[in-house]
This record gives sequence, structure tokens and C-alpha cells, in this order.
Amino acid sequence: MIMAGGAGTRLWPLSRRGRPKQLLPLVEGRSLLELAADRLDGIVPPARRYICTLEAYRQAIAGRMPDLAPDQILGEPEGRDTLNAIGLTAVVLRKRDPTAVFAVLTSDHIIEPLDEFRRKMELGIRLVEADPMRFVTFSILPTAPSTAYGYVERGEPIADTHGAYIAKRFIEKPDETAARQYVQAGTFGWNSGLFVFAASTFLSALERCKPRAHEGLMTIADAWGTERQDETMRRVYPTLPKISVDYAIMEPACRDEAITVCTVAMGIWWMDIGSWPSFGETLSHDSHENATNTKALNIDSRNVLAVSDDPDHTIATVGCDDLIIVHTKDVTMVCPADHHQRIRELAEKADEGLR
Repeated sequence: MIMAGGAGTRLWPLSRRGRPKQLLPLVEGRSLLELAADRLDGIVPPARRYICTLEAYRQAIAGRMPDLAPDQILGEPEGRDTLNAIGLTAVVLRKRDPTAVFAVLTSDHIIEPLDEFRRKMELGIRLVEADPMRFVTFSILPTAPSTAYGYVERGEPIADTHGAYIAKRFIEKPDETAARQYVQAGTFGWNSGLFVFAASTFLSALERCKPRAHEGLMTIADAWGTERQDETMRRVYPTLPKISVDYAIMEPACRDEAITVCTVAMGIWWMDIGSWPSFGETLSHDSHENATNTKALNIDSRNVLAVSDDPDHTIATVGCDDLIIVHTKDVTMVCPADHHQRIRELAEKADEGLR
């Protein structure tokens, strides 16, 4: 299951309410969602792929993913964070197959090399197929002491595997000192947000950890596939407690004797395209660190990111430093690079007609 419900407000104005970031042609004319689906080639056939997204995005996603049947796109009436996106997938899959094992993937990353990703994803799936009481998370071998990611600490290696370990603990985004200590220790990885679960085991853990969410999802499960499905989703889903799967399930599972939490270490280059600076890292830079996906003319300017949805549009600057400039047919946004986190405020304040 690929999670694809984010609005991408930090990539405004290119990303809008009706045009989420996962559908934008950001990487050589291809969307992040298409890249996420392609990563499954050779692991999971299209008939066994699912996407969990907002109901409002269903039609747009179906148009970009023609290999998926309508019932392979799970539409949330509203976003209720990762716990419920995964829980919804678990109840749907368990109803179709009580022994279902499923991987949870994201739709906003660039990941390379693909052979390493596929090899380690297959290992994670095999671990859960061999023991449905395992929860598997994937940790990225860190290249720097980043404070932007959570961390997973690796414990003892799992016998007869290469790269799989018992997960000792999950740590939320640390300060710089702690992040440096984790990298130096050599036993920590970035928490990727990628998982493998047995659907039935996940739902049992959900019942213990978040009984209110479990109760609501069971109500949805009872109605799934009947004429009551859509009405029940609209009525029940928005009442589910909004919380991440890390807080609600993964952290408690490390202390749950019934569950074995494992982590598979991935030696990959992994980038979250969640902001304009991160998108800028995917582009080539000139000698003054200016980057663009369009035509650009810069005089005495440095560290300027210029983006346009029109490849024939030219963005020109004179004497500008540390700017983000994004041009669309109806909005031009200019922002100091060190204020990029505030772009979501613009998205929230924009007129409805612009979004």
C-alpha cells in the first residue's frame, strides 16, 4: 500500500488542493507516485498494489495509475494520519485474505539504488511471512547527523538474514548533539516510515493500543463491500483519533511481548521531496549555487532556486541571494530561502480560487 494523501502545502503554489505534490511531474516529467509504484516492479504485481489517499484525489490518481482497479484505491474522507491509513488498509485486506501480509510505502521520496531497495523490501516481507507476529520497519543508514528525521536503534541481528535486526527503540527527531552521537554509535538509522505488517497482527495490536480507532475501523470493516460502505466511511472515519503509527503502534510494540519489532537496514540514498529546498537538491546547480527547472538568467545572484510549471518561462534575477521563486500561470511566489517553512502559511491563507 502506497500512502498518497498528503496535500504538499510546503510545495505551494505548484502543489494545490486539487493537485497534490505526489501527482506533480517533479522528476524528469514523472510524478513521485509513479516512481513509488515503479519501485515495486519485480516485488509486487500491479493487481496486488493499493493506494490510500484522500477521496478528493481518487479520480486524479486513477487517471495516472491505469493499472489499478477502482477498489485498489482506498479513499479517506479526510486525512487522519498514518495510523488510520494503515489500519484502513489492514481491515480491507484482512477481509479479502485473513493471512494478508502488506508493505507500507510512501509517495514523496526519491530512493536509489532500486536494486538495494527491492532486495531489502523482499527481506522484510519474508520476515513477516515467516512469523506474522513480527513488525518490520526499514531504517536508512545515515550519511549525516540529521535532525530532520526520527531514528531507530538496531539491536541483535536476526539469525539467517543479512541486514535484519531486532529494533531496540524509536527516537523522535533529536537535537544536533544527540543526532551526532547516534551516527557515531553506528547502530542507529533514520526512520524511513516504511513498514511490513501482517494485517491480523496489526489489528490485534491496534485493539490493545488504540481501542477507539480499532472500534471505528471494525465498524467500517463490517460495512465494507456493502451498500453501507460509503456512508459508513463518511460517518465513522473522521471520528478516528488522529495520530501517527509510530506513536500509536511502533513505540508501544517495542515493549509488547507478543510482538517482535524488527528493522531492516537499507543502504540507499533517500530524499523526502517535501519542501522547495529538498526539491532544489534534485536539480543541477551553477557555480553560484543557483538551481532551476526552467530557463533562468542570473546576474550577481547566489543560491536562488527558480521553478516554473512552464518550461518556456524565464525567471531573471539581479543581485539576489538566498531566494526561492516559484512561477505558475496564476501565482508567483517569492520567499527567502531561510523562511521556506512558512510557505505552508501562504497555502493556508490563499484564496480558495487559487488553491
